[in-house]
Amino acid sequence: MTTPCTSPAHLDPATCTACGTCPRAALSLESGGATLEPRPPARSRGGVTPISLGLSFRTAPVEFRERVALSPAALSALLARFGCGWAVRPEGLEELVVISTCNRFELYAASTMADASSLLELLAEVTGVGAAELAGHTESRVGESAVEHLFRVAAGLDSMVLGEAQILGQVTQAFGNASAHGAAGPVLSELFRDAIRTGRRARSETAINRNPATISSVAVKLAAEGIADMSRARVTVVGAGEMAELSLQAFRDRGVTAITVVNRTLANAAPLADRFGAATLTFERLEEALAGADIVVSSTAAPHFVITREVAERAMRGRAGRPLHLIDIALPRDVDPAVEAIPGITCHDIDALQGHVQQTLAERTAEVPKVEAIVAEEVEDYVSWLRQLVVTPLIVEVRQHAEEIRREAMEKALRQFANLEEKDRKRIEAFSQAFMQKLLHEPTIRLKQQAASGHASEYAAAMRQIFGLAS
Repeated sequence: MTTPCTSPAHLDPATCTACGTCPRAALSLESGGATLEPRPPARSRGGVTPISLGLSFRTAPVEFRERVALSPAALSALLARFGCGWAVRPEGLEELVVISTCNRFELYAASTMADASSLLELLAEVTGVGAAELAGHTESRVGESAVEHLFRVAAGLDSMVLGEAQILGQVTQAFGNASAHGAAGPVLSELFRDAIRTGRRARSETAINRNPATISSVAVKLAAEGIADMSRARVTVVGAGEMAELSLQAFRDRGVTAITVVNRTLANAAPLADRFGAATLTFERLEEALAGADIVVSSTAAPHFVITREVAERAMRGRAGRPLHLIDIALPRDVDPAVEAIPGITCHDIDALQGHVQQTLAERTAEVPKVEAIVAEEVEDYVSWLRQLVVTPLIVEVRQHAEEIRREAMEKALRQFANLEEKDRKRIEAFSQAFMQKLLHEPTIRLKQQAASGHASEYAAAMRQIFGLAS
C-alpha cells in the first residue's frame, strides 16, 4: 500500500509525481515492472558534510546560465524529492538547498560522499545539459571549502558588485524555499542560518555596502543631493529596460511615490509601471513629462538623442525657474550634451556616474579584510559544530545504554523495598536519574570538545570501548 506524501510542497498528493510516496508516482514506478520501497536516509558513522556545485557570472556566460536555470515548478519538484525522503533522492545526498539568481545557480547538499559528483549528475538530470558540458562551467566544493564559499556569497564578497545587499535576501529566500519543501535538514539548516548571520554581520559591522555601487543607485543618490525632500519629488524614468527597473526600485527605496515611466510603447512600459505604481506616457508626451518632473533618469536603447536641446528648452519655459536634474545612464547617450548649457538643468552622464561607482568600490574594497575576518570566524564556528554533530549519535547511544543500566538497577533495588511509599520511590528514581546525568556530563563535554578540535574518531572509539558498545 502506498503511503500518501506528507511533504508541504504537495498540496494534492494524488497529483504529485515528484516522489515515490505519492500515489501517481508510485503507480508510474510500478507500471515499469518494479515497485520502489522507501529507502531510509543514508547515514554513516563519519556523518555528513556540506558540498556544493554551482556556476556563476565568473564561470559561465549568461547564455549558458539561462540553459541551467530552473522554472519555479521544476525547482519545487527537485526540492520535493529531498523533502519526501524516498528512493528517488540520489544516493548519498540527504539535504538540498538551491540558490538561483540571474548571476548564479548553486546547489548545496548534505552528503555522505567525498566529492560532488552526485550533484553534477543531479544537475545534468534536472536541466538536460550534459554532465561533461556542465563540468566545464561549474565549480564544486566539499566540506569547509563549501562552507566558506557560501558565507562569502552571503557577505557579498562573491557578487558582481562587491558588497551588494540583494544576495543576502536571495540566500535567505533559498533557505526558506528548501525548508518549506522539507529539503533542508539539520546540517544545511545550521549552515544557512550561520550564512545569513554572516551576511548580516558583514553589513552591520563593516561598510561593505554603505554607499551605492551601481550606476542606477549612484544616479538616484546624486539626484537626491539636489532635492530637499525626496518623498515629495516628481520623477520621470525614460525607458523600460533593466536599468530603468533598477532606478525605479532605488527611487521607491527612498520613498518616492510620484513616478512616471515614459517609453516608446505603453505595452512595454505597463508591466514595469504596474509593479511600482507608476504612471505611463509615450515619447510623444516626453516634453510634458520633463516639464512636470524634478528628476529625470533616461536609459533607453535608442541610437540617437532622446532628450534634445530643443525639447529641454521648451520643457523649461513653464517651470518658473524650478531646477531639473537629468541623469543619463544610457549608452549611447540619451541626452544631448548641449542640454547642460540650459540654465536650471543639472546633467550627469554615465562617465560621471562611473567615477562615483569606482570611488565607492574602492571604499568597499578597503572593507574586504574586515568582512573576511567575520567569514573566517563564522566558518570556524560552523565547522566546530559540524564536528560535534558527528559524535551526537554516539552520545545518544551512550545515554540510552546508561539508561538501560539505571532502569535495571532501579527495578532490582525496588523489588527489595516493596513496602516503600510512592513518594519515596519517586525520590529514589529522581536520585538515580540525577546521578546518571552528573556521571555522564563530563565525558559528554570532553567528547564534544575533542570532536570540535578534529579528534572525533579516536575519542569515539575509546568511548565505545569503555562502555562496551558495538563499533
